[in-house]
Amino acid sequence: MRSLRLIAAAAVLPMLIAARPLAPVPHTVDKAHSEINFVADSRMLSAHGLFGRWDAAVALDAQNWEASTVGITIDASSINTRVDMRDNHLRSAEFLDVAKHPAITFRSTSLKRTGESKLDITGDLTVRSTTKRIVVPATLVFYEGAQGRFRGGFAINRKDFGVSYDSSMNPIENEVQVQWDIVLKAPAAAK
Repeated sequence: MRSLRLIAAAAVLPMLIAARPLAPVPHTVDKAHSEINFVADSRMLSAHGLFGRWDAAVALDAQNWEASTVGITIDASSINTRVDMRDNHLRSAEFLDVAKHPAITFRSTSLKRTGESKLDITGDLTVRSTTKRIVVPATLVFYEGAQGRFRGGFAINRKDFGVSYDSSMNPIENEVQVQWDIVLKAPAAAK
């Protein structure tokens, strides 16, 4: 009888270990295949731009997406719309004021799976030292072997973050579209 209990315990133990929730695993961003960009409209044109320097801390749990976390830090001075004069104006106190506010950050507070390949990432976006809670929709393009690609887009009102400059000659829309596409590599092996 005792040997039957030992066999049963030996059979159940691996299942208990497998059922135990694991902590989200930090992943590495594949910068060569990732980007964060935006479109800001005005009367005269739609300015398409990107941020050249940024980093992300992403920890994923594919068995429990809700336990995953995302943190992004953007070097605000790395804004690039391919026009130096416009980029310098965007860095000025009339827009991002990068001398006083060098970073744009996003820190997730929760993740929610909303469909087979859809996630809503709720978090705090900080621009010009003003923080607002936003929801960032994400599409899971693929996730296999601890590697994946996520993309999405959302809109923010620039004036909510203190970016209130307006031109009478070329009025700027308040809504700015943000697009992102992030590829994650498998986590580095522990040493």
